[in-house]
Amino acid sequence: MRQPTGSRFWSRPRLRPALAANIVRHDGHGFTVIELLFAIALGIVLSALALPIGADALDDMRARAAARYVSGRIATARLGAINRSQATGLRFLASSPDYQFSTYVDGNGNGLRTADILAGVDAPLGPPRQLGSDFRRVHFGLGIGIPDVDGVRNTSADGVRIGTARILTVSPDGTATSGTLYVQGTRAQYAVRVLGATGRTRVLKYEAGSRSWVSP
Repeated sequence: MRQPTGSRFWSRPRLRPALAANIVRHDGHGFTVIELLFAIALGIVLSALALPIGADALDDMRARAAARYVSGRIATARLGAINRSQATGLRFLASSPDYQFSTYVDGNGNGLRTADILAGVDAPLGPPRQLGSDFRRVHFGLGIGIPDVDGVRNTSADGVRIGTARILTVSPDGTATSGTLYVQGTRAQYAVRVLGATGRTRVLKYEAGSRSWVSP
């Protein structure tokens, strides 16, 4: 049937097939342009949120691994002291950018002493190491304002709290110098507690939300 012509009548323009396919979902398959744009934007937002979460998780993993490594070094020194019947321990030396630490063996039966180490009487069992060499962005330290493992407010960033000489000695009977070594990542905070009566260690993690130290 022929349509009337004139100013009062007009015919509805047809959409091109390609344009119509982008606007209307014909058979329930595929997505419209708006839906695709929304999905892309959502993916970008989720990726941006995942980046800091992933970085924090990696930082925590490194700090936890470093704390367990320090704990393992102390356990190895304890076993060596018992097996050799000689005092053995770790000496922490302030350096840049972080403490260096080495394992030493008592050479004259009077325990580990700084003078004997410098004189070569107490010999090292290996080269000195720094945590950052094996665990990126991890060092000995405790964040200012974070309470120590005893709940006392902290006013020092020093992470080595083992006597004045910074020597952790394990005796042949298995006892050790008591104290705490604090291991810090970019944000993660861990501690290695040394129990003097047994020479054993305990690894703890600081939870900022509850402001408390817990077992990881």
